[in-house]
Amino acid sequence: MHAPSADYLSGLLIELCKQPAETGWLEFKENNDSPEDIGEYLSALSNTAALLGKAQAYLVWGVRDATHEIVGTTFRPSLAKKGNEHLESWLTRLLDPKFHFRFHEFTHAGKPIALLEIPRASHRPTQFQGIDYIRVGSCRKKLKDHPQLAKDLWRVFDTTPFEELIAVAHVDDATVLSLLDYPSYFELLQQPHPEDRAKILARLADSRLIVANPAGQWDVTRMGAILFARDLDEFPALARKAVRVIVYEGKGRLKTLREEVVRKGYATGFTQLIELLRALLPRSESVGAALRRAVPTYPEDAIRELIPNALIHQDFSVTGSGPMIEIFSDRLEITNPGAPLVSPDRFLDTPPRSRNEALASFMRLAGICEERGSGIDKVVAATERFQLPAPLFEKPDGFTRAVLFAHKPLRAMTRSERAHACYLHASLRYVERDPMTNSSLRARFGIAEQNSATVSRIMREAMEDGLIKPYDPNQGRKYARYIPHWA
Repeated sequence: MHAPSADYLSGLLIELCKQPAETGWLEFKENNDSPEDIGEYLSALSNTAALLGKAQAYLVWGVRDATHEIVGTTFRPSLAKKGNEHLESWLTRLLDPKFHFRFHEFTHAGKPIALLEIPRASHRPTQFQGIDYIRVGSCRKKLKDHPQLAKDLWRVFDTTPFEELIAVAHVDDATVLSLLDYPSYFELLQQPHPEDRAKILARLADSRLIVANPAGQWDVTRMGAILFARDLDEFPALARKAVRVIVYEGKGRLKTLREEVVRKGYATGFTQLIELLRALLPRSESVGAALRRAVPTYPEDAIRELIPNALIHQDFSVTGSGPMIEIFSDRLEITNPGAPLVSPDRFLDTPPRSRNEALASFMRLAGICEERGSGIDKVVAATERFQLPAPLFEKPDGFTRAVLFAHKPLRAMTRSERAHACYLHASLRYVERDPMTNSSLRARFGIAEQNSATVSRIMREAMEDGLIKPYDPNQGRKYARYIPHWA
């Protein structure tokens, strides 16, 4: 597999350091380079990642375990040996089943870091020197001493993740390359395109987009197909997962003006999808000092956050339904199969949870999404910048829906719309550690200072509805600050 960029590794390090102290799929070290310890951690972290539904586990050197402070390390995996054998070779020999773990060495803020990326166990527990290990809290234990965890782990293996299921089986080299848009794979990852067919296939296999089968041919995984299919109709189980874009007349679904289906995989077809939306979404005319120009009705950065979210977090077990983007005269709705894993009113502040870990990780690596929990923050901030009504997040009958609304004057908004906008503004300010004030909400709605009483009324209505509360119960009215109800 290609080597990730230094920027990607630094970003990953920062996100790992934000994790809670006792995270079963993550371990921090400073300089402990005992080969035996590393081997046992490979087993324990791999098995625990599977148990917790994670695609990867990580062992990081250069971070203090207690505080997650980045301090740097003297450990150099590329130079490490066990006896006369290179460490990586020695570890691989003693793992069962063998898998492709990877060491990364890089510098962050001038400090050397080593990071071991460990795939989740699949089909059976990962052993080191014939022993299965597991994490119990922050401790490394033998799996046989914890029979309930062993039972739970085997139960996980009975349900293979969507990404590892096979989309099409027993195809030859040429068929693989005809089914998958492999040039996009290298372009998105900013990697040179190998000239040799065998090297192309090896790269696709490293990313688990295809797997070799015992017959000497290839199986295309569902992750390979859903990301890089030239045409999803070639994969019967995934054909209904293509993104549909529908334009309606007016505010209802009675009359369809146009319907388009993007039949490419999500990664290879993402640019096409964004360009299609640019063409279909309404634009308004803005008159500048000398020129007229078309202004998008909805902020594109909000759309670029919401669409990957819908693709990544959908429930692929829901058959016969896929992501859908609907364009009305007054709103844009983005719907995906599957109820959300967290409450919609907490999308903005809750760390991301994904049903499809490997898919999310690859989309992040390809630069299509962040998978860092800041996406909804950006959506809310973008709608505020455009002074649009607040976005709405719903869960109708086993689906998840995000709604962006076209511009509406404040006087035309209902009480619930004003209160919802106030709540999301308070939530955004809270996660930015800067509580909402009358002044900040005035700026959000574009209200002049002399009309501050209007904003005071909106905040009062939001408090009456239980959406926000005072930052300090004893605060005065002049410098009052407010936070969301859950803070």
